[in-house]
Amino acid sequence: MNAEPASTAKWSKDFMSTLHRATPAHDPTHPLAITFQSFTAIPQLVHAVFERHGGVSRPPYASLNAAWTNGDQESNVRQNLERVKEALGLEDLVAAPQVHGDTIVVIEQVTLPPLDPYLRVRVTPPADALVTRLHGVGLMIKVADCQAVFLVDPLRQVVANVHCGWRGSIQGILGKVVRLLHERFQSHPTNLLATISPSLGPCCAEFRNFPQELPESFLPFKLGDNHFDFWAISRWQLQRAGLLPEHIETAGQCTVCGVDRFFSYRAEKATGRMAAVVGWKGSEQ
Repeated sequence: MNAEPASTAKWSKDFMSTLHRATPAHDPTHPLAITFQSFTAIPQLVHAVFERHGGVSRPPYASLNAAWTNGDQESNVRQNLERVKEALGLEDLVAAPQVHGDTIVVIEQVTLPPLDPYLRVRVTPPADALVTRLHGVGLMIKVADCQAVFLVDPLRQVVANVHCGWRGSIQGILGKVVRLLHERFQSHPTNLLATISPSLGPCCAEFRNFPQELPESFLPFKLGDNHFDFWAISRWQLQRAGLLPEHIETAGQCTVCGVDRFFSYRAEKATGRMAAVVGWKGSEQ
């Protein structure tokens, strides 16, 4: 599919997600998380975009910070990640140093990274997309305004988690992941389901230097003088890669506006990162 961009309303407002909070808000000792309606009926699939509450980190990382390279104490991050694993019932988390690029790492049994002895998480080489068919392994992307895009093929039993900020959008990382899933796992794009996490919304995605920073193909998604709808851009890129419109679910929640629930680099600068995790639970069928 190679659809041309239409008005931004077509690509974003018609497809807002029906979200669920996975944990009651009144329990401060447990993480709060958002899950997506389109994934709930897939056997053995677990997923969540965790909010900022329910961890042990102190300000400015309060409290469920999932990143260990932003100044937070590693002991706090370790406890936070243990809570994430416990909430999802996963034995392992795999994460990557994210570099706003388009590198994709496929996690297989022979390439499963060693367990960090302190953080108790498996860390790959630098990358911005993780793919696996392994069960019991959660793919974790860390975000604070960028999108975490989950891709799931229920038929081929493969999942991907993509860190997609504006630089990743420019590099077309979503289309590249869809292509890899097709070439390596025989996943047909029309069978893929995708979700777009809470992230920088069109209300707050101001790019004052957009003529120098963004390609002309993004101009149909410009709102007003210098705001852009990156939720709509991601939907457009996924549909160009062959996904069906009805298979793409958008959270439609802005992390800058919702800084009371989400970490936001634009709103806070020094802050934590949310854990966005997807994976297969249990043993392979």
